[in-house]
Amino acid sequence: MTRTPFLKPEEMSAEQRRVYDDIVRNRGTWLNGPYAPLLQSPELADKAQAFGEHVRYRTVLPPKLNELAIVCTARHWDSPFEWFQHARIAQREGLSAEVCHAIANFEPPPFADNDEKLIHAFAVELLETHRVSDATYSQATQRFGTRAVVELVAVIGYYSFIAMTLNAHEVPLPPDAGTPLPERPAQPKG
Repeated sequence: MTRTPFLKPEEMSAEQRRVYDDIVRNRGTWLNGPYAPLLQSPELADKAQAFGEHVRYRTVLPPKLNELAIVCTARHWDSPFEWFQHARIAQREGLSAEVCHAIANFEPPPFADNDEKLIHAFAVELLETHRVSDATYSQATQRFGTRAVVELVAVIGYYSFIAMTLNAHEVPLPPDAGTPLPERPAQPKG
């Protein structure tokens, strides 16, 4: 059960309803995902959905690579809702089920190409060390260009925000989701 009440359209203020309608119009559907708690602050929800639309649909990176960065972020934050939604999309965009399985289970992914390997390295470095090495940054800008790297960081940052929103408010998975994200392995004490 979510910590933050999900509003029904008839319970929303005029501003909340406007944002809700914009999200449905832009995305084609409404999910009781991150925007459900964000609607408690309609202006924040509005800005977040506009930013999300850009980083999801309008970056210069191919959709498969964008989704790879998103699933890396979902795994890092142990966000089952974000994982459930985006692992499916990533596979529709051409990322293999084996790569998704490996990321979910903290195993070395069997990448199909060097672009996937580079996006994964960049995302994991940024998420785990809070930095990107000179070598990885240079490889990414040489391969994809500076704009793509700027947008890649934005994708990772935005989906970190979304994962934290989902986790903090304990937004439940859809009923048909099962348990899509394995538990994180225990860290050895030391």
